[in-house]
Amino acid sequence: MKLNNLTPEQVSVLNTIKQEPLTSFQILKKVDNVNMILSLYTIMDELKTKGVLKSYIIENTKYHIAC
Repeated sequence: MKLNNLTPEQVSVLNTIKQEPLTSFQILKKVDNVNMILSLYTIMDELKTKGVLKSYIIENTKYHIAC
Protein backbone atom coordinates (compact mmCIF):
# COMPACT_ATOMS: atom_id res chain seq x y z
CA MET A 1 0.00 0.00 0.00
CA LYS A 2 1.39 3.38 -0.98
CA LEU A 3 1.27 5.96 1.79
CA ASN A 4 2.94 8.72 -0.20
CA ASN A 5 1.05 11.98 -0.41
CA LEU A 6 -1.55 10.97 2.19
CA THR A 7 -2.66 13.24 4.99
CA PRO A 8 -2.33 12.05 8.60
CA GLU A 9 -6.11 11.64 8.70
CA GLN A 10 -6.07 9.44 5.60
CA VAL A 11 -3.28 7.29 7.06
CA SER A 12 -5.24 6.98 10.30
CA VAL A 13 -8.32 5.69 8.46
CA LEU A 14 -6.22 3.24 6.44
CA ASN A 15 -4.53 1.97 9.59
CA THR A 16 -7.96 1.41 11.14
CA ILE A 17 -9.17 -0.76 8.26
CA LYS A 18 -5.97 -2.49 7.15
CA GLN A 19 -6.51 -5.60 9.29
CA GLU A 20 -10.15 -6.30 8.50
CA PRO A 21 -13.07 -4.84 6.60
CA LEU A 22 -15.20 -2.50 8.69
CA THR A 23 -18.48 -0.68 8.20
CA SER A 24 -18.55 3.11 8.33
CA PHE A 25 -20.10 2.95 11.81
CA GLN A 26 -17.31 0.65 13.04
CA ILE A 27 -14.71 3.05 11.63
CA LEU A 28 -16.44 5.98 13.35
CA LYS A 29 -16.31 4.14 16.69
CA LYS A 30 -12.55 3.64 16.34
CA VAL A 31 -11.75 7.22 15.35
CA ASP A 32 -10.80 9.36 18.33
CA ASN A 33 -10.38 12.70 16.60
CA VAL A 34 -13.70 14.58 16.48
CA ASN A 35 -12.56 16.58 13.45
CA MET A 36 -11.92 13.33 11.59
CA ILE A 37 -15.37 12.02 12.48
CA LEU A 38 -16.93 15.03 10.81
CA SER A 39 -14.94 14.50 7.62
CA LEU A 40 -14.69 10.69 7.55
CA TYR A 41 -16.76 10.23 4.39
CA THR A 42 -14.74 12.85 2.53
CA ILE A 43 -11.51 11.15 3.63
CA MET A 44 -12.82 7.76 2.49
CA ASP A 45 -13.82 9.19 -0.91
CA GLU A 46 -10.33 10.66 -1.31
CA LEU A 47 -8.76 7.29 -0.43
CA LYS A 48 -10.96 5.52 -3.00
CA THR A 49 -9.86 8.04 -5.63
CA LYS A 50 -6.22 7.32 -4.76
CA GLY A 51 -6.89 3.59 -5.13
CA VAL A 52 -5.96 2.62 -1.56
CA LEU A 53 -9.46 1.90 -0.24
CA LYS A 54 -12.12 -0.41 -1.62
CA SER A 55 -15.72 -0.89 -0.58
CA TYR A 56 -18.14 -3.74 -1.11
CA ILE A 57 -21.61 -4.73 0.03
CA ILE A 58 -22.60 -8.00 1.72
CA GLU A 59 -26.18 -8.55 2.84
CA ASN A 60 -27.04 -4.83 2.47
CA THR A 61 -24.09 -3.75 4.63
CA LYS A 62 -21.23 -1.74 3.10
CA TYR A 63 -17.70 -2.64 4.21
CA HIS A 64 -14.45 -0.76 3.59
CA ILE A 65 -10.91 -2.17 3.50
CA ALA A 66 -7.46 -0.86 2.69
CA CYS A 67 -5.85 -2.28 -0.42
